[in-house]
Amino acid sequence: MTETTIAEIAAIATLAVNAAAAAFAGLRWWQVQASDAVWPLLRCGQVVAGLQALVAGALFVAGFRPDDSLYWLYALLPPAIGFVAEQLRVASAEQVLENRDLPDAQAVGALPEAQQRSVVLAVVRREMGVMALAALVVAFLALRAALIA
Repeated sequence: MTETTIAEIAAIATLAVNAAAAAFAGLRWWQVQASDAVWPLLRCGQVVAGLQALVAGALFVAGFRPDDSLYWLYALLPPAIGFVAEQLRVASAEQVLENRDLPDAQAVGALPEAQQRSVVLAVVRREMGVMALAALVVAFLALRAALIA
C-alpha cells in the first residue's frame, strides 16, 4: 500500500464519519430534538480526525511529500477545529443562560419544570448546532485532503 493510498484512506474515513455526524446532528438540531446518539457519533468524528492527523504525521516522518503542500493543512487542522468547537459549545450554553437573564446553571433549578426543560433543550440544541457545523467543516477539510493526497 502506497503512502498516498494510506493518506487517502485516512481522509476518506474522516470524511465519512464526520459527514454522518454532521448530517445526523444537523437533522436533530433542525427537528429540535435531543438525541443520545448524537454525542457518541460526534465524538467518533473527533477521534477519527485525530487519527487522521496522527497518520499524516507518521507519513511525514516516513518521507511522504504530496504534490500540494496544502494537504498538511487539510489533514492537521481538523483536531484544532474540534478543540475550537468544544470551546464554542461551552460558550453557547452560557449564552443561552445570559439570553434568558439567568445568572448561572443553578438558577435554572429555581424555574418551573416546563421552563427548565425549555432552557435545557435550548442549550442542547445550540451545542448540537455548533458541533454539527464543526463536523461539517472537518468533513470538508477531509474531502480536500483526500483529493490532493
